[in-house]
Amino acid sequence: MSEHEHITVLVIPFAAGAFPAAGQTVMYAHGPVVQLDTVQLDTAMGPLFLTAEAQLDKYRTILDRHETRALQPQASREFVNAVVRDL
Repeated sequence: MSEHEHITVLVIPFAAGAFPAAGQTVMYAHGPVVQLDTVQLDTAMGPLFLTAEAQLDKYRTILDRHETRALQPQASREFVNAVVRDL
């Protein structure tokens, strides 16, 4: 799926260590209408949707920091394939 044009998978390697929100599923949905941006968090009680600008800013910052630590798409695919081979 990561080879589709509209899907990007970026992997943060184990060697990067701990980082904020590492144990949480975060989906940031955005598009041409910024006012519709939404963050979805998976919680034990079900999905939580965040739309307040302060919340969106927080998760944009977190995800931007994650992106700087992540491998590029091709290297991410290779990393995932290597982990699967080692299983």
